[in-house]
Amino acid sequence: MNPFKLIDKYYKQGSRARYMLIEHSRLVTQKALEMARRVKHLNPDTEFIRRAAMLHDIGIMFTNAPGIGCFGEADYVCHGHLGADLLKKEGLPGCARVCETHVGVGLSVKDIMSQRIPIPKKDMVPTSLEEQIICFADKFFSKNPATLYERRPFEKIKKEISCYGRKKGEKLEEWARLFGR
Repeated sequence: MNPFKLIDKYYKQGSRARYMLIEHSRLVTQKALEMARRVKHLNPDTEFIRRAAMLHDIGIMFTNAPGIGCFGEADYVCHGHLGADLLKKEGLPGCARVCETHVGVGLSVKDIMSQRIPIPKKDMVPTSLEEQIICFADKFFSKNPATLYERRPFEKIKKEISCYGRKKGEKLEEWARLFGR
């Protein structure tokens, strides 16, 4: 499955949202494939990583994020869940799972409830090797137009993630040891 066909189906050619989605996702894909090479002894599915990383943020169009050209109604934090719903309807449950689990270092039921995130109350934590690789790779790149192409420093990422709890920071450290920075 060519992820660009799906992107073309939902994102208007020439739109800011499409540009931001594609450029961010290309950077994440490159980083994820780099990480996958570091753990090739674990046999990551690089073709799946290539597809899923390109689609991990497809749900941004449903959110209210005008800075990146998205004029939906949902809070930005919901983009993973909303993208997962879309990809399930498209018959891509594996890619849907990546969408659902890439927010932060994953969202537990406790996270969803304590932060009052308006998404279903279920664990959305990356478990497969590929889910973890894509989730971690995503943290290195922002969709902020001013810094789109800049790789974010690990220490900055860790500081931001650790605001959500010590265990979140520890998960990030674990991934850094496994996949590299």
